[in-house]
Amino acid sequence: MPEPGSTRVRTVRPEAFLFDLDGVLLDTEPLHAIAWRQAATHFGTDLTDGQLALLQGKRRLENSRQVCSWISQPITPEELLAVRQPIAADLMASARAMPGAESLVRYIHSLNLPMALVTSSERTSMQHKIGHHSWVNLLQVQVCGDDSALKAGKPAPDPYKLGASKLNVNPQDCWAIEDSDAGCQSAAEAGCNVWRLMQPVEFARPYSHQAVITIKALSELETQLRRSVQ
Repeated sequence: MPEPGSTRVRTVRPEAFLFDLDGVLLDTEPLHAIAWRQAATHFGTDLTDGQLALLQGKRRLENSRQVCSWISQPITPEELLAVRQPIAADLMASARAMPGAESLVRYIHSLNLPMALVTSSERTSMQHKIGHHSWVNLLQVQVCGDDSALKAGKPAPDPYKLGASKLNVNPQDCWAIEDSDAGCQSAAEAGCNVWRLMQPVEFARPYSHQAVITIKALSELETQLRRSVQ
């Protein structure tokens, strides 16, 4: 993977930004893991860290079907979600911003560059998560997992193509910021320039793609952007 500032990184200022929500703007991934783990335990199954990593970046119903396949007793996705969602709702109310997220978003806003939120979360869930983070509303467009115009969720390229389309820009002219395998694949296949924010404890496999640049903090991306506008 090329490092920020290397000759392989685009230094031309992008026309727009496409942000994932969970694990990029808000520190919700550990909370999602707790909710899935507790729900599975309710049905007599302990999920491994590796299994939880496979759920990152995908839509809720798809994840529920996946978790049901790991549970030893017959259970429907709806039955699992009936247990899981109240747990998740309580946890998400306390979700904190990822370090550097608000600073980055406000800086991009100061440049008058368009931004879109591209999340697998359903709209009501997204609104609940950002309730105490008004700065997220600086992103002018929101593509959620239950968007009526969305044919397929991550890792399909549809969400990022839709986000770019709603901003009236080409995906190739966008910087997409992600943290999961599914999200990176979605953004890369859409044609975006992808920045992957690596988590302190990284369970997912390192995502290998020439369009993906790994960073350890969002401040690295802000530094690169500031260089590109000088």
